[in-house]
Amino acid sequence: MRYQLLGKSGLRVSELCLGTMTFGDTWGWGASKEVSRQMFDLFAEAGGNYIDSSVNYTDGTAETLLGEFLQGRRDQFVVTTKYTLTKPDSTDPNSGGNSRKNMMKSVERSLKHLQTESIDVYYLHMWDYMTPVEEVMRGLDDLVSQGKIQYVAISDSPAYIVSAANMLAELRGWARFVGLQVPYSLLSRSIERELLPMSRYWDMAVMPWGLLNGGVLTGKFLTEVSEPTRVNPEHLKLSEQAMSIVKEVQAIAQECERPMSQVAINWIRQQTHKAQIIPIIGARSVTQLQDNLAVLDWSLTPEQLDRLEKVSAIDMGFPYGFNYGNPYAYGKTFAKIDNHHRGQILKY
Repeated sequence: MRYQLLGKSGLRVSELCLGTMTFGDTWGWGASKEVSRQMFDLFAEAGGNYIDSSVNYTDGTAETLLGEFLQGRRDQFVVTTKYTLTKPDSTDPNSGGNSRKNMMKSVERSLKHLQTESIDVYYLHMWDYMTPVEEVMRGLDDLVSQGKIQYVAISDSPAYIVSAANMLAELRGWARFVGLQVPYSLLSRSIERELLPMSRYWDMAVMPWGLLNGGVLTGKFLTEVSEPTRVNPEHLKLSEQAMSIVKEVQAIAQECERPMSQVAINWIRQQTHKAQIIPIIGARSVTQLQDNLAVLDWSLTPEQLDRLEKVSAIDMGFPYGFNYGNPYAYGKTFAKIDNHHRGQILKY
């Protein structure tokens, strides 16, 4: 396991992050306490120090189990968690959302679950389209000042909100976002339009989740599935392009004599020209986690990457391809300009 600095920070995290949404079987498809501990220990033995959770994962069980596993070795790990979401049946309108009230209640709940005095990275889990940006950023900065959290990050939110929040934080001297969590896989590349370029501009680390798209990229839905799964096979209808992507992953997996899951994860790991990438891996069994960790042992070839790039390509939409290099916008000298800023631009 190698390590990276987390975005624009000095925090050193492992090149893979362990997701804990599967810690606990409260939701019907997770891992038992015993298996969760085994997976935590396996990740630590592999050199992993970056752990991701949320106040609402398995209704709080994930954080509680993680808190137990951390006892006696808390300082060895970079622990992250999130606030925003609540139980679907909650009748308290302030039990969810991005407000300062929910933020402060949630961080205290997480600190208690995790049995720790401080959370290393605290995420806003999902933008609620209600709370003012300045309320969020001031609240998060107050938590940093109080020492209850060390760094702030954001998940599942639009690029314009993240950019506005970071600029506001820069101008007011508040803590700014150092990381972004978003879904990313060969079957879901829409973040390449705005979120990845934005992350690169702001020097934010990107922590992709959903690398296997609910297990679809493991190939298990090519046959009948009997085990519990987050995706209902009866509702799964893959498009023609999606089937082509899965079949290409399968073909490359056979060439490499590796599981399809490793092919899909390594494609994500090797997208470093688009942003700083630190994949979040999750599993329901020790065997699954062992398979996921094995991605560190090998890489896809340029030819294989090219095949996957082509079969999974998306329409970037406007304004990509419209104004870049347009002679009517830039004139005849455009191609003669040595642009040292080009490293800040994600060119497609």
